[in-house]
Amino acid sequence: MTNSLFRAGVFLSLAMGAAGCGQGGGSSSATQGGEEGLSVLSKDSLAAHIQVLASDSFQGRRPFTAGEDRTVDYLSRSFAALGLEPGNGAGYTQDVPMVEISPAGTPTMKIQAPKTSFDLKTLDDFVIWTERPDAVINLDRNAVVFAGFGVVAPEYNWNDYAGLDVKGKTVLVMVNDPGYYDSTLFKGHTMTYYGRWTYKYEEAARQGAAACLIIHNTGAASYPFQVVQSSNGGVKLHLDTRGNGQYQLALQGWITEETGKKLLAAAGKDSTLLTAARQKGFKGQPLDVKLSASLKVKEVYNKSHNVIARITGSQRPDEYVIYSAHWDHLGIGKPDEKGDSIYNGAADNASGTAALLELARAFKSLPEKPARTVIFLAVTAEEQGLLGSAWYGQHPVYPLARTVANLNIDVLNTYGPTKDITYSGKGQSDLEDLLAAEVKAKGRYIAPEDHPEAGHYFRSDHFNFARAGVPSLTADGGVDDVTKGTSFGKQKHDEYTAQRYHQPSDEYDARTWDLTGGLEDLGLIYLLGKKLAFGSAWPQWKAGSEFKAIRDSSAQERK
Repeated sequence: MTNSLFRAGVFLSLAMGAAGCGQGGGSSSATQGGEEGLSVLSKDSLAAHIQVLASDSFQGRRPFTAGEDRTVDYLSRSFAALGLEPGNGAGYTQDVPMVEISPAGTPTMKIQAPKTSFDLKTLDDFVIWTERPDAVINLDRNAVVFAGFGVVAPEYNWNDYAGLDVKGKTVLVMVNDPGYYDSTLFKGHTMTYYGRWTYKYEEAARQGAAACLIIHNTGAASYPFQVVQSSNGGVKLHLDTRGNGQYQLALQGWITEETGKKLLAAAGKDSTLLTAARQKGFKGQPLDVKLSASLKVKEVYNKSHNVIARITGSQRPDEYVIYSAHWDHLGIGKPDEKGDSIYNGAADNASGTAALLELARAFKSLPEKPARTVIFLAVTAEEQGLLGSAWYGQHPVYPLARTVANLNIDVLNTYGPTKDITYSGKGQSDLEDLLAAEVKAKGRYIAPEDHPEAGHYFRSDHFNFARAGVPSLTADGGVDDVTKGTSFGKQKHDEYTAQRYHQPSDEYDARTWDLTGGLEDLGLIYLLGKKLAFGSAWPQWKAGSEFKAIRDSSAQERK
């Protein structure tokens, strides 16, 4: 993409923003409850921003690269052109200190058993990395322990580590949680946080393990091993935790399902052990194999950036409604079969980032400012583990106790309009009911989450607001296509997951993309946020939510 197109995107924001500000009229009550600003949302403007952000010149928008510099500059200039105020003092950015840890050589892994030994091939058989900024990580004939799902969940009477000594050893665990296989366990097919891969490593570290390897399964993980390779097979970013002192695993990673079965066979076991681990009362066990693995790394400490803009509220400026989306993607990586090595991330998440700009333009078009302050937050390093939103949650620019809600946008629908819309984390907060009212008013319906086993509630930036007690929601595109029905919509959804998600093929294509549905979904999120921004209600967590107690305690801070 040429620099002229880059400049055109900024000028488009300025021109369309100015045009939008000339629209409207009406009273405060009409602004709060009506649809002023909705018609300002533009499919053409949305597409133009996506084209720029997903262009090759932005190099896949990886933090610490020229792609980050161009992205942050583009967003800052676009927000300024729209007339939004800087969101962090006098500037539009928030520093996010991170460390970049990259392999310095080829990782190795060897399995030794009483009757056999074999070497595993990096990327093909396993992917490993470390969060420790050490020059050399070396496990020599390390004992391996199979710990089922690697879950300690007292509320479900489940403890895979009961009776196991894993200190200093390598823990082998399964992906997802028991409910994936038995709907009577945990939350059934809706993944809990215990099924998330980040939890597996956190728990293994709490147990004192040296390493944790997850056995991949495409269904249980909700993505093929290729996604593991592209996401974790090279340079990794982490928050800079120097001085934290928290214990970290020496190694963490994944092995293919075939490799897992091969390792079990070497230990004199078979895949029936994986089946047995799904049953309540299963006891983990040491395996009669030793694992040797080495990883040389180098680290670079640097700062990435969240981009923040705001519209200050006219009546309650110290109450905040936050729209968020992650601007980053995977950068330049392993070439695909066509030789393309740029992971452009057009849908994921240039579309959501462009949506922030459209939402800002719609709010600026209103004849009056909202009562509450509206924040537009584009966070970094989501693809590295929700790092930008995690840093904001730990170092909020605006008090979380006074943050009304977070509405997050992560991948817009690019297949056309649908009758339905969905979201992850059903039964969590009042935001679901508010969204349902907007959906019903448009003659649409809320559909059950298409793949609840995928744990999407823990895979988007809203999670870091939720765990801080802020009611949060990420709405997802539906699958019930208005003309071709549900089977077509599901086919398109599954095609994206298999063929474009975290792959160089996630590029903007004006010939095949249809943003009509995405724009309609964005309109619902706009109306929901607008109602909160002009209103006075504080959405609450529902009874039974694990985040309710945090919010209840913060309510005292607002008094």
